[in-house]
Amino acid sequence: MNSRRKFLKTSLLGVAATTLPGPLVVQSSEKPPRVLILGDSISIGYFPFVREMMNEIALVSRPFSPDGSPENCQGTTNGVVTIDRWIGQTKWDIIHFNFGLHDIKHVNPETGEDSRDSNDPHQADLKQYKMNLTEIVKKLKNTGAQLIFATTTPYPDTVISPMRLPGMSAKYNKVAKKIMKRNGVVINDLYGLVLPQMRELQLENNVHFTEGGYIVLGKRVTDEILKLL
Repeated sequence: MNSRRKFLKTSLLGVAATTLPGPLVVQSSEKPPRVLILGDSISIGYFPFVREMMNEIALVSRPFSPDGSPENCQGTTNGVVTIDRWIGQTKWDIIHFNFGLHDIKHVNPETGEDSRDSNDPHQADLKQYKMNLTEIVKKLKNTGAQLIFATTTPYPDTVISPMRLPGMSAKYNKVAKKIMKRNGVVINDLYGLVLPQMRELQLENNVHFTEGGYIVLGKRVTDEILKLL
């Protein structure tokens, strides 16, 4: 834990030196900026590191379940029906969001449960993903917050439970990037960050990351948020 805190403290000082034009101080007479992070379990993994790196700089939050655990925002199918609750009545300054990994996975068409069969449909195919994500971006833009979209991270070709065919992250990211560029949304390319160092950052045969991997992701997310503050 001490080593992690030392890493975070060092990382934050580096971010301040390279990305901020002035002192890294939030004046006591001003309300600190509010940052909302939306996303699946990958964002749950890097969220605590982002919050710790941005301590005393901004109020960083994400949706939480009634029991106090981080809420998994899942895919765009869930996003279009839940986005209003996640936004709430708070005046957000920045919203960092991602949808993709859940959309890519295959599900049983009768039960909606995760499937290991590639013949079963995606939770949201590319056409539906485009429609859902466009609607989500529209609602996020209406908040007036500055928006950052994180591209969907890659995963090993051996991951088959639930079934995600190889190379689908790139295809979904291509659709997402067009939507973001059309709407003037900043793109945080986590896919490009992870791809050349998957073995070092990810768990074996898994879409998820090691603690060190989540720290790397958290540092990149923090960098992109600080650019807009």
